[in-house]
Amino acid sequence: MELLRVVFRHYRWPFLGVMLLSLASAGLGIGAIAFINRRLIDTVGDPTGVLPAFLGVVAALLVVTLGSQLALTTLGHHFVYGLRGRLVKQILDTDIERIERLGSAELLASLSSDIRNVTIAFVRLPELVQGVILTLGSALYLGWLSPGLLAVTAVWLAVTIAGGSWLVGRVYRHLARVRESEDRLYRDYEAIIHGRKELALNRGRARRLFEERYETDAREYRGQIIRADTYHLSAVNWSNIMMLGAIGVVFFLANGLGWASTSVAATYSLTLLFLRTPLIQAVGALPTLISAQVAFDKIAALELAEPQRDFAVAEAEPGDWQTLALRDVSFAYTGADGGEGFRVGPLDLTLRRGEMVFLIGGNGSGKSTLAKLLTGLYRPQQGELLLDGEPLKEAGWSAYRQRFSAVFTDFHQFTDLVGPEGAQADPALVEAWLEELAMRDKLAFDGQSVTNPELSQGQRKRLALLMAVAEERDLLLLDEWAADQDPQFRRVFYRDLLPRLQAMGKTVFAISHDDHYFDRADRLLEMHGGRLSELTGEQRQRVSRDAVARLDEAGS
Repeated sequence: MELLRVVFRHYRWPFLGVMLLSLASAGLGIGAIAFINRRLIDTVGDPTGVLPAFLGVVAALLVVTLGSQLALTTLGHHFVYGLRGRLVKQILDTDIERIERLGSAELLASLSSDIRNVTIAFVRLPELVQGVILTLGSALYLGWLSPGLLAVTAVWLAVTIAGGSWLVGRVYRHLARVRESEDRLYRDYEAIIHGRKELALNRGRARRLFEERYETDAREYRGQIIRADTYHLSAVNWSNIMMLGAIGVVFFLANGLGWASTSVAATYSLTLLFLRTPLIQAVGALPTLISAQVAFDKIAALELAEPQRDFAVAEAEPGDWQTLALRDVSFAYTGADGGEGFRVGPLDLTLRRGEMVFLIGGNGSGKSTLAKLLTGLYRPQQGELLLDGEPLKEAGWSAYRQRFSAVFTDFHQFTDLVGPEGAQADPALVEAWLEELAMRDKLAFDGQSVTNPELSQGQRKRLALLMAVAEERDLLLLDEWAADQDPQFRRVFYRDLLPRLQAMGKTVFAISHDDHYFDRADRLLEMHGGRLSELTGEQRQRVSRDAVARLDEAGS
């Protein structure tokens, strides 16, 4: 299975050490049976003389078995820790385009359900390993006692295993469907949690979401998990009954047909009884291991990037560039039918260091896509990005992104202030901008961590801008930042804050619809239908007087 293969690849020597402990445990288990056969069953007279030796064997079996199981379980938790960290690092290193296409529900399902299933599988893995090793070792011992009985018992066990495997195969099929149902349930949970305000206002929508989506997906999950449990319990009971039947077959062959002595039949029966629990546990562990295989398949299906060794946090030197350009850049989304969706481009744009550029455009015109192309979050499907006239190479994308700070419309509110290269932010700079943003009395800090992030949307955006400024990067992208500010602070933003940012040497690229302040920009760009144009002269003056009319004119 994938689980064992991956563990062996990453933890070869510890895994081999655990396997040796498991072999020792199996050997002691078989030794205990042999001891009972030779010293307690066959010995005539008072057996109390061998009791201390027997108790010693049992104690050694307890210590070694417990040690091997604990060692394997500990190794498993180390592996799961590494697997979780690898998955998180893969998400951090994967292009935004791929992450957005997957959606947060599927990623959260993998980080929670899939990792949990792998963890549970590792907890149950010792049971499978012990069961397999004990069965093989016991088979060798039983073959030495009576090859004939072993042959019949082996056939019986083969039928048992074949029946159990058929049932377990059905378990795998339904667990795979359970995992698909979990993805849909996570999407329902997201809608319920993130849409809580709208659902509180519209109970009809809440009812439809609950009855038509959630309950449908929950019933599908319930049906599949019940079927999986039914086949699993059938497999356990099948193995249980067949092991008891094997004991009856052994005594029939020994006493009825004379294949072996009663003592040998008793040893066979004792061994089968000894194996009954490990085998049932092994069969019981199979569904968890199957769930782990399903989890590995789901994680592989995410097609995330291979994790990089580091985070490439080295910052570019301030002012070490003069121009940034997009040349014939195009980007198209994938449609619902798998074909091409909305296309942006071809785009031609050159930014010069120190400029303040405003971008306008209607909803769905491609503004946010242009912002992601400009910042390197999206890679051009056609065309190229040039820095001082030199095309950006594959190895340079991560370093290129480090030139930007940004506040997107769908930004995430972090609580820690971070300076250049992930170090502490400049306290003097933070203090100055707390004053500029009128947030000194609104925020509480523990060191450089904000302890009261429960703010209004406008205040959250001010905090996000504070964090962007603290990063001390050359290029600052602001996606409709002023849309949530009151009119008074909106004026402060355009007339005071943006000029100050420009005076600090920053190149500001702002998406805006505030036509009263378009005169503050060095250049005014417009996106319409995925195409980019620059507004100049009378055209710029007209749109500055009435941006809404301009957008209506473009839409018609």
